[in-house]
Amino acid sequence: MADDVPAPRVTRRRVRTRARLLDAAFTVFAAKGFGRVSIEEVCEAAGYSRGAFYSNFASLDELFFALYRERADLIADQVAGALAQDGPGLDVPAAVDRVTDVLLLDLDWLLVKTDFLVHAARDPEVAQSLLGHRARLRGALTDRLADTPVPQALGTAPAAAHAVIAAYDGVTTQLLLDKDVAHARAWLKQLLTALLTDGSDTNG
Repeated sequence: MADDVPAPRVTRRRVRTRARLLDAAFTVFAAKGFGRVSIEEVCEAAGYSRGAFYSNFASLDELFFALYRERADLIADQVAGALAQDGPGLDVPAAVDRVTDVLLLDLDWLLVKTDFLVHAARDPEVAQSLLGHRARLRGALTDRLADTPVPQALGTAPAAAHAVIAAYDGVTTQLLLDKDVAHARAWLKQLLTALLTDGSDTNG
């Protein structure tokens, strides 16, 4: 029977190898910049051969997408967890407080992500892949906002999700320059509150 055919085995060693390559790549990308790093440098930082690299990733682009997916999923989980605590009746100010308290604002990650955005902007195929990953994050936000009234100016949950991501992108761009995480959190809180309320007393 087909059900008796064992699935391909993923060993603990392979999982560790992949994790170490991802960690090493993140460190090297943050220090030198994406596009200035070779596969050999990632392998050296991780303590592995090129064979170990190619048994896990076809290219540095693929490795980066794995890093991006990890952090996009983390951000989506952070936001979803913060928004889920109110149940269907979302208390926007309280939810925004929770989101901005836990949201990932990591300078090294922002450096890596910005480098890769520039790389993707010059390569349509890479850009399409990156857009797909961003769409997953936007979809996760849309799901959480689906049962929450959004301001008339935005109109729909997908539009609100777009606006939230745009606010995050804008705040993190400033953060890259001034390195002021506390100010970034405070400014993001103001922006998200303004975006997700219509300026009236929505709680009655």
